Amino acid sequence: MKTILILMDTLNRHMLKTYNENGEAITPNIDRLAKKSVVFENHFIGSAPCMPARRDILTGRVNFLERGWGPIEPMDVTFPRILRQNGIFSHIVTDHCHYAELGGEGYMQCYNTWDMIRGQETDVWASSVKEPTYPEHYIGRVGREYQCNRSRFETDADYPTPKTFAAATKWLQENRGADNFFLQVESFDPHEPFDATEEFKAMYPDDFETFYEWPRYDNLGKDETPEALEHLRHMYYATLSMADKWLGKLLDEMDAQNLWEDTMVIFTSDHGHMLGEHNATGKNRFHAWNEMSNIPLFVHLPGDAYAGERVRALTQNIDIMPTVLDFFGIKTDLSKVHGKSWMPLFEGAKSIREYAIYGWFGKPVNITDGRYTYFRAPASRDNTPLYQYYQMPVTFQGYLGKNLADEEKKYLTAGKYLSWTDELVYRLDQGTLTLGKPKDMAEEAYETRLFDLITDPQQNHPLQDSEVEDRMKQALIQTMKEHDTPLEQLERLGLSFIEIGKESK
Repeated sequence: MKTILILMDTLNRHMLKTYNENGEAITPNIDRLAKKSVVFENHFIGSAPCMPARRDILTGRVNFLERGWGPIEPMDVTFPRILRQNGIFSHIVTDHCHYAELGGEGYMQCYNTWDMIRGQETDVWASSVKEPTYPEHYIGRVGREYQCNRSRFETDADYPTPKTFAAATKWLQENRGADNFFLQVESFDPHEPFDATEEFKAMYPDDFETFYEWPRYDNLGKDETPEALEHLRHMYYATLSMADKWLGKLLDEMDAQNLWEDTMVIFTSDHGHMLGEHNATGKNRFHAWNEMSNIPLFVHLPGDAYAGERVRALTQNIDIMPTVLDFFGIKTDLSKVHGKSWMPLFEGAKSIREYAIYGWFGKPVNITDGRYTYFRAPASRDNTPLYQYYQMPVTFQGYLGKNLADEEKKYLTAGKYLSWTDELVYRLDQGTLTLGKPKDMAEEAYETRLFDLITDPQQNHPLQDSEVEDRMKQALIQTMKEHDTPLEQLERLGLSFIEIGKESK
């Protein structure tokens, strides 16, 4: 038995023809894989963005209610390590540069072996003392590191994501005939900056001439005209189409080895990206709109079992861990895991959960039942209380609790603060410290909102229905309890566990 997990960062499902017949992205190989797979309609993120999403995947636990961006913690139990203990070999090949930066420690080391492809986004790979060439006029961002890196790319084969799929293909070739393995193929594309060769840009022509491939994480500015946004989406499509070509080479190797007969293939993303929807570009700062939260998922089962079927049950990326272990027949204690195996869904079960809970640390906490989405905003503008719990004091390209003034040291303590583990953790009062407040939260994210996805699938018209809102609020409280949520998170949202089953305030 074998499993291949294909994770494409920032993959917007509404741009794929599998989910939207009017989708503009040309992705014949993603379409090809979808036809051989079970397609999931209501698959959601848990924690976001990049590293929180990956911690969810490896541990089967939603972690955004406890901390933000960070490493695999010493207290974490990850499924690659469980696979290794049970004789299943695991390998990851990726160009996701954040694994190699501060805040990405410990992930790749969970696998038996790993292969890191260099050159994406902020990866300090191409070393140049001299300043690189910058465009004279541009919209959004231009990064020094990537300007250095892109000088090394001539053909599409030189780009990191194509090299990632090529390396995974080579790994399959070198391990032809092997059994009992888990292969994770993780591409950074189509994550920004959206960059591809002219061959793929020509697939999406327009007349816009200003350099624009790396959007701001903000509401639209005056220079982000409809023509500019169309061009930005074209750049996204070109990057995705280039990745799709090289995904096809991996699928070709699966054809050559007839791996479809005994291999489960999981294809998904970590989150989506705003490209003009809801008057915004980027992610992180806004409400967790479905463009970012409702992500693609295909699962190919050995022998093309159930190929072409579509599943409407609510699923999340925290389900990958128990599903993989279930597929390999590994029995282990999953009492602390929030995810649920998808295997019952293939065997006829209608659902494995009533609600999916998701979001970003320190931002609104969101829940859906597949019909309604409820964005619960902080109860006050100061967004407190807010604590971050961790054993490894690192975050995105930096350190947590570093350089605290003497009067601030009282805000960093250690103890057995988490209900699901007896291990000591640090607790940092992020709400009190100015350095820790989510000061980059958009104005909209301070407003609680409810949407009906049947009548308003684009989430453009907030629903005013006190009965539905009370039911979703009660479900949110109960689901947060089931997910071992620290009590202060409910206080931050103006909620309490004692409200379960009671009339709304």
